Amino acid sequence: MTVKTVAMLTAGGLAPCLSSAVGGLIERYTALAPDVRIIGYVDGYAGLLTGRSIEVTDEVRRDAARLHRFGGSPLGNSRVKLTNVEDCVRRGLVPEGGNPLHVAAEQLEADGVDVLHTIGGDDTNTTAADLAAYLAEHDYGLQVVGLPKTIDNDVVPIRQSLGAWTAAEQGAIFARNVLAEHSSNPRMLIIHEVMGRHCGWLTAETARRHHAWVGEQEFVPAFGNDHRRWDVHAVFVPERHVDLDAEAERLRAVMDEIGCVNIFLSEGAGVSDIVAQLEAAGQEVPRDPFGHVQLDKVNPGAWFAKQFAELVGAEKVMVQKSGYFARSAAANDEDLALIKECTDLAVDTAFAGGSGVIGHDEERGEELRAIEFPRIAGGKAFDVEVGWFSELLGSIGQR
Repeated sequence: MTVKTVAMLTAGGLAPCLSSAVGGLIERYTALAPDVRIIGYVDGYAGLLTGRSIEVTDEVRRDAARLHRFGGSPLGNSRVKLTNVEDCVRRGLVPEGGNPLHVAAEQLEADGVDVLHTIGGDDTNTTAADLAAYLAEHDYGLQVVGLPKTIDNDVVPIRQSLGAWTAAEQGAIFARNVLAEHSSNPRMLIIHEVMGRHCGWLTAETARRHHAWVGEQEFVPAFGNDHRRWDVHAVFVPERHVDLDAEAERLRAVMDEIGCVNIFLSEGAGVSDIVAQLEAAGQEVPRDPFGHVQLDKVNPGAWFAKQFAELVGAEKVMVQKSGYFARSAAANDEDLALIKECTDLAVDTAFAGGSGVIGHDEERGEELRAIEFPRIAGGKAFDVEVGWFSELLGSIGQR
C-alpha cells in the first residue's frame, strides 16, 4: 500500500512506553520511508476531534531516539470515548448534534492521513476499533494500527502490554523508601496501593520484585534492622477474595511479633464491597466517561486502612500510592526491547495494508501480530494460580 501521511496519538493514562513508542514509530518510518509525512495529534482523541496536531520535522526525526529516555508523552493524553456523544459535546470537542466518529473521520481525511497509530490501553484501542469500523463502513480508506499501553497488563488477548514491566520495577523502588517508614512509629501499618482496576498483575509483580530485593540484601537483625520488617506481609488483588477476619488475625500476629505490617494492595481489590457500601448509604459513586468507578475518589487504600487499623492494633497508619510515580517513568531495558519489536511491526503492518493492535497473541500461540480490533478487550484477569505468585504468597505466610 502507498502511505503518504501517517498520524499518531497517545491516549488514556500514562505508562512508561508512550514517549518511547512515539520515538520508535518515527525512527522506523524514517528508516524505511523518510519521505512519509508524520503528524502527531495533541492530547489524544481530543486533539483529533479539534484538529490540533504537531508536524514531525527533519529535526524531530534526527532527535527521535532521545524520546526513549523519557516518561510521559510528548504529544499529551486525554480520556475521550468517541461513542460517548454527550461527554464529547459537554467538553466542547464536537458541536451539539455532532457525531464524534464522523468528526474524527473528517479530520483525518482533511489532514490526508493514510494510517493512524493509536497508543493506549484497552479503552484507547476499543475506541480505535470503533473508529476503524466507522472508517471502513463509510469507505474512508484509512488504516488504524494500535499499540497496547497499560501498566495493568490487562488487555485481552495480549501477553504483555508496553510499559508494565517498568511500572512494576518502579513500584518496587518506590516501596523500598516507603516501607522504611516502619521505623517511624511503633506498631506501624503501611499500605502500598498499586494501580490495577480489574487486574492484580501489577500489584503481584511489584510485590514479587520487592520481595526479591529484600532477599538480596544483608541486614543487621540483632540491632533492629530485620528483613521481616522490610518485607511484604500481604498482597491483595481483585481476583482473590479478601477474608478480612482471617487476614486480620494473621496480620495481628505479624504486628505483635515484629511491630509493623506491610500490605501491597491493588486499587481494584475490594472495590465492589466499597461501592456497595457507598450506594447503601445513598452516596453517588463517581465514574469516568467510560463508566469506570473513579478509584482516586473512592480511595480503596483508605478504606482498607480503616478496616485493618483497629483489627491489627496499629498505632499509626500510612497509605502510599505508587501509581503516578511508576507510570510516569522512562521505559526500562525490558520494555525498550518490547517497544522496538512492536513499533517495527506496527510500521510494517501499515505498509502491508493491515490494521489491528500489535502484540503477542495469547490465543494464537503468542505470535507477535496485528490482532484484530474486535478481539481486543480490557479487564483480563491475573492468573492467581500461576506458580510464581503462589510461591510468593507461601513465602510471606499468606495462603
